[in-house]
Amino acid sequence: MADKYFMDIKDIVDNISRLPLSSLNALTAAVTEVEYPKNFHLFHESKKGCKSYFIKEGLVRAYVCTKEKEATIWFGKEGDLVFPLQTLFAGLGEYASVELLEDCTLYEMDLNRLQELYASDIHLANWGRKYAEYACIKAEKLFLTRYFKNSQERYQELLSEFPEIIQRVPLGLIASYLNMSQVNLSRIRALIK
Repeated sequence: MADKYFMDIKDIVDNISRLPLSSLNALTAAVTEVEYPKNFHLFHESKKGCKSYFIKEGLVRAYVCTKEKEATIWFGKEGDLVFPLQTLFAGLGEYASVELLEDCTLYEMDLNRLQELYASDIHLANWGRKYAEYACIKAEKLFLTRYFKNSQERYQELLSEFPEIIQRVPLGLIASYLNMSQVNLSRIRALIK
């Protein structure tokens, strides 16, 4: 894992929305810094999650399995949040599995504790709402990109948002995320070099 990639918990929280110091302290006091190895799974498809995560260092992916293939649907890197949204908001099992692509250092929080903080602190409840809004917008953008953009445009957009992805993620997973074959991805990469 490259040393240059690193995010502090306070910076991650502030990227969603700034909190009053007392609320920020309550949130950061509820997290524990943990390390998990590459290939570890934070969540499994169809199972309820019980923890939420803030990525301090490392890279993760969400994927779903079908009869035909495994499809990568999301990458998370330093500064991103990995919440079991289906469990958190609907009490359901997760729609995807989340796997670590690198050894990761994460800030981990018990989901029940997060719910308690939301219930006891209006600033944290609003912070959680803002994160949910951010997640909805990101999901909608991903949907529209996959629906309306061609393969080359999807690849170029990914590179503009995540320039170091080629160095950190195997091409097969990038191709899966972009919903194209690895051969097609190789052709596109050759065209835009």
